Amino acid sequence: MGLENKIIWITGASSGIGKSLAIHLSQQNTKLILSSRKETSLNEVKKMCNNPDNVSVLPLDLEDYSNFSDKVQQAISVFGRIDVLVNNGGISQRSLAKNTNISVDKRLMDINYLGTVALTKEILPHFIENKSGHFVVTTSIVGKIGTPLRSTYAASKHALHGFFDSLRAEVHQDNIKVTMVCPGFVTTNVSKNALTGDGTPQDKMDTATANGIHPDRFAKLMAKAISKEKEEVYIAGAKEKLGVYAKRFYPKLLSRMIRKLSVT
Repeated sequence: MGLENKIIWITGASSGIGKSLAIHLSQQNTKLILSSRKETSLNEVKKMCNNPDNVSVLPLDLEDYSNFSDKVQQAISVFGRIDVLVNNGGISQRSLAKNTNISVDKRLMDINYLGTVALTKEILPHFIENKSGHFVVTTSIVGKIGTPLRSTYAASKHALHGFFDSLRAEVHQDNIKVTMVCPGFVTTNVSKNALTGDGTPQDKMDTATANGIHPDRFAKLMAKAISKEKEEVYIAGAKEKLGVYAKRFYPKLLSRMIRKLSVT
């Protein structure tokens, strides 16, 4: 497909993967709409982009998905259309299922799953009308395999795969593409912001996260996958990728391995 001259809307763009992706895409002659809850941080990202005049900031809270109709119309009005929606916003978890309040489970599902699905459904008529569009979804390796301390996070990411795999089949005739991007450990603040059992942030970085892929490198690989319209891509270390294939072909073996897995 190529990304030059594409109009791309990125959620979760104020930090981490979204921030690095925005800066990288700005170097490819794209026009960008950046969204997250943090307008000040979004404006800082805009300044870091290659051509800030081609970057618009649109604050959006995925947890408040009742008003997305207005948000989508605002986004479309900025440059006249949207070509690619990068559903990148979300939040993680660090708590055992038995210690996690149900309100935390609900919040994770509201942000990671329902917010993403609601935004997707609101922009879908625009893509169908144009007979063109591309949904990109940042899920996780944990969207393919479940690990300790991430029960509802894994559930929310598994749910995204179910929804978007179904959607891909439904909108194929409308020339709409779906790319599922599955990160392993990436050096961002995702673990610091992760919710604990009572809903408070963990407020510390996991060792595995600290040793993960740099978000700038991740962004380059992600942009390449978007450009090639990949259906699903794993951007992760060798062991993390191996886990996906072990789940498919040797599920009992993987189950035994995960019991002993250090995921902090």
